[in-house]
Amino acid sequence: MEEVVLLIVGAGPAGLATAACLSQFSIPYVIVERENCSASLWRNRTYDRLKLHLAREFCELPHMPYPADTPTYIPKNTFIKYVDDYIECFTIHPRYLTVVESSTYDFNGKYWSIMARDMAKCTIVNYRAKFLVVASGENSVENIPVVPGLENFSGVAIHSSCYKSGIDYSGRNVLVIGSGNSGMEITYDLASHGANTSIVIRSPIHVMTKELIRLGMTLVHYLPLKMIDGLLLMMANFVFGDLSRHGITRPENGPLVLKSETGRSAVIDVGTIGLIKNDKIKVHGRITKIKGKIIEFEGGKEASFDAIVFATGYKSTANSWLKVMDKKLALPKKQLPVLCQKIRRCRSLADW
Repeated sequence: MEEVVLLIVGAGPAGLATAACLSQFSIPYVIVERENCSASLWRNRTYDRLKLHLAREFCELPHMPYPADTPTYIPKNTFIKYVDDYIECFTIHPRYLTVVESSTYDFNGKYWSIMARDMAKCTIVNYRAKFLVVASGENSVENIPVVPGLENFSGVAIHSSCYKSGIDYSGRNVLVIGSGNSGMEITYDLASHGANTSIVIRSPIHVMTKELIRLGMTLVHYLPLKMIDGLLLMMANFVFGDLSRHGITRPENGPLVLKSETGRSAVIDVGTIGLIKNDKIKVHGRITKIKGKIIEFEGGKEASFDAIVFATGYKSTANSWLKVMDKKLALPKKQLPVLCQKIRRCRSLADW
């Protein structure tokens, strides 16, 4: 049993930021990570053309600004380099290939009992921690929905985490399922590399430019969300026009209210909408069944595809090992982004 004051699970940006904040006040901690590297989502499961969709001032980790020559919208390799520099700056030493398998809270002793597996040594490690920070994120396991006939699809079917570039799909018929930021950008990348590209858009979405989102996130310090949403929607109408005839409808709530209440983000357009308007990308509704390479959509339309890319997001694995018997011990999702701010205000763990 290893006694620790605070255990951080996950060495992505949130876990690393928590570690850096703790180190500022000499608060001891241990950070464990199931993969063999930090920020594994960025290193191993992102496409080549990815850039941060938010301006750099909204994506800075605590206590270390970006270099002055960093672009406003940061390419993934630049961000990974920033993460590596961050680890070095704050002397963070994640214990890689350490998978947490269970955690329970002892109400009498007031400590967490955590069991982890060291994959490199094939041994079990037991921790006892006064505090537990779950920074494993919501993007742990690929989510592929159940689609009738998918098991018989005779083409290539991959999750977006395996997609790197459209260069290998030139001249092929490719369907992207999912219309979030990853799905829309992968669709654009495929079409730009000469693939015959289609996308499934099943739900209403907000489409914005990166400049509009930057404006909205700046104004939240001064104006109510509904007022900002009204401004953003008016400007989006001017930029994109009515997209309903192209199969794209809007949610009832504005983009910032929707994000605040549900966590759903607006889609930041990288050029996909223009290609949809010019009929270079086809939009389909919900899939009803797959028959070999033939995919049938709502309304009876059918088309043949050589490949499917599932841009359908991820699922968290925390619920499989985090055993919380008291709701007061659970950390709501909305509190995670402000965790590091709270630590920065503390001078010791007693301040919590």
